[in-house]
Amino acid sequence: METIGTNQAFLQGRAVGTAQPSHANHGVTYFVFPLEVERLSGAVDTLNIVCSEQLLAACPVVPGEHYRAAGEIRSFNNRSGVGSRLVITFFAKSLEAGEESGDNRLELTGVLCKAPNLRRTPLGREICDLLLAVNRRYGRADYLPCITWGVLARSCGELEVGDTVYLTGRLQSRTYRKLIGDREEERTAYEISVIALEPVREKE
Repeated sequence: METIGTNQAFLQGRAVGTAQPSHANHGVTYFVFPLEVERLSGAVDTLNIVCSEQLLAACPVVPGEHYRAAGEIRSFNNRSGVGSRLVITFFAKSLEAGEESGDNRLELTGVLCKAPNLRRTPLGREICDLLLAVNRRYGRADYLPCITWGVLARSCGELEVGDTVYLTGRLQSRTYRKLIGDREEERTAYEISVIALEPVREKE
């Protein structure tokens, strides 16, 4: 029996660009547009929203307007050699006009597919990086980078490859600089900031 992982996500924010063609799959054309979602701290995440031509026809995206989307967090391998190798996007299943207040929440159930990386920031705060495989149908999976902090990070450092976990959190963006030859490039990484996480025990 095929096991499908939980993958539910909700965003509400302001469009900061027009929808551009992304790709086509099974005769359906998809577009991508940037959505700006404000955090409680006042910081802003700019997230890539992928949606079908049909969704855009029903709800055209206008820069500066607010939208609400429900869907899944998806990943794919970028083989172009430009930008991050693992590309993370928000795959919208519904899209509608929204309000100004931001919303950014998700639920995931998946399997840890890489050993946790527990470390400390330069200021001494504990942080743990996780890579979660969330199964889709037909044998496919999304590989999603997750980050935990503090006491939760310490407990996540004890997880093992193959453990199944359920988590809640938010999708966030982070800019960094990468040295390419003799020059630096600014790039954007996307990751899931975990709020709560618990192991999923198999039923006996």
